[in-house]
Amino acid sequence: MNIARSLTNWRKYRQTITELGRMSDRELNDLGIGRSDIRRVARNALGI
Repeated sequence: MNIARSLTNWRKYRQTITELGRMSDRELNDLGIGRSDIRRVARNALGI
């Protein structure tokens, strides 16, 4: 994987974590995501 792709993936990962982190516990629960699952969901969204 080249550096540009790695940087893009890292930015998408951080953006996903930030967006999910801003959600309330109720909103996350409606999506079937626990607050402790946010990092896993972000990794899975990138296929990492």
